[in-house]
Amino acid sequence: MAETAYIPRLRSEYDRKIRSKLTEQFGYANVMQVPRLDKVVLNMGIGEAVNDRKKAEQAAADLGLIAGQKPVITYSRMAISTFKLRENQPIGAKVTLRQARMYEFIDRLITVALPRVRDFRGLNPKSFDGRGNYSLGIKEHIIFPEIDFDKMGETWGMDITVCTTAKTDEEARALLTAFNFPFRQ
Repeated sequence: MAETAYIPRLRSEYDRKIRSKLTEQFGYANVMQVPRLDKVVLNMGIGEAVNDRKKAEQAAADLGLIAGQKPVITYSRMAISTFKLRENQPIGAKVTLRQARMYEFIDRLITVALPRVRDFRGLNPKSFDGRGNYSLGIKEHIIFPEIDFDKMGETWGMDITVCTTAKTDEEARALLTAFNFPFRQ
């Protein structure tokens, strides 16, 4: 028996509505020209890991819970004596999400995590890089429901980069707005 593949909610919404809406808006001739989500990169830089190695591992474990896949611990490339940093010392963690996990993460980010941010007024619409990628920073990783607030020792910030196949910022903004990203007016 062939088992049906699981398709995330946002992916099916993209296939049903968003793709045709973008084709109409920008007048694409080919279906492959329509911008789509490529990947999401989550990055946590842990400055305190210089003094305590366990903090980088703790942050990586939390990032693994948030992303749903095992993160890679990042190491310093050079020694900086003013920061007491040695070469090849663990200083953070990162994870790249694609396909179904990416859509699931974005769904959780928009519907659950961002509304939990204190004093949230919307995402900065100027945080595009000129090639259709969007980056946002989060001050506290505890906004994600996977992190148990009571067992938390520390809170760390994280960077989230949403990579799209859009060629311009305008196309990427239209794509992310269609996915209900809460941009400031």
